[in-house]
Amino acid sequence: MKLTIGHLYPDLLNLYGDRGNIQCFRKRLEWRGMEAEVIPFLSGDTIDFSQLDIILLGGGSDREQELVCGHLKNIQQDFKNYVEDGGVVLAVCGGYQLLGKYYKTDKKMIEGLSILDITTEWQPERLIRNIVLDSPLFDTPVVGFENHGGRTYIGSHTPFGKVFYGLGNTGKSGYEGVLYKNVIGTYLHGPLLPKNPQVCDYLLERALKRKYGDNIVLEPLKDELEHLANGYIAGRYSDKKYILKETIKRHI
Repeated sequence: MKLTIGHLYPDLLNLYGDRGNIQCFRKRLEWRGMEAEVIPFLSGDTIDFSQLDIILLGGGSDREQELVCGHLKNIQQDFKNYVEDGGVVLAVCGGYQLLGKYYKTDKKMIEGLSILDITTEWQPERLIRNIVLDSPLFDTPVVGFENHGGRTYIGSHTPFGKVFYGLGNTGKSGYEGVLYKNVIGTYLHGPLLPKNPQVCDYLLERALKRKYGDNIVLEPLKDELEHLANGYIAGRYSDKKYILKETIKRHI
């Protein structure tokens, strides 16, 4: 089995080490004897969404987001059709914001792709810290690092997780990120997936099921160290101190 992963505009959206998410996708497939093809799409490249199983849309500055949005507008409907058809997307920080209706900065309005019914507004105080989430998708915490000036309002969409420690979408809502079909939008850097193998496997399994059928189940990997590291971070930064103990008990 093989998955094709499209890395959109790594020449522009390349902040905070999020290329590590691509490596995590690749290695966790290879460790299971599956093939991973990664296709980087640079500015101006033609994107055939029908050939892609997973898309990574990373983070960038306001200027870079505006440039990327200009490229994506030409393929907005194709991207939207891919999402509505169950295509798997991981959108981080600037990529997360681009999926919405707009990002309002202190100087201008950057029109988004309107794939999700979300909006983002800039504020001068950046939201920067480690963050721990409880996501409805997983029985272990999701950990990462956030650094964003935008406040994202997700309306009636389902959040990626409830914030145990950190600031999240707006700094006040108590929630972080967004879930829609097979899309995860999030402000979590780190990069996200190596710190949270359960999130990586969730996205891989969704992509495999879409391509090969619902009977696909990923075999577990030996992730004891990853789970211990995840539990340590959750226990260190979350006021829910029991997370560390329970996480270690489940995975040791």
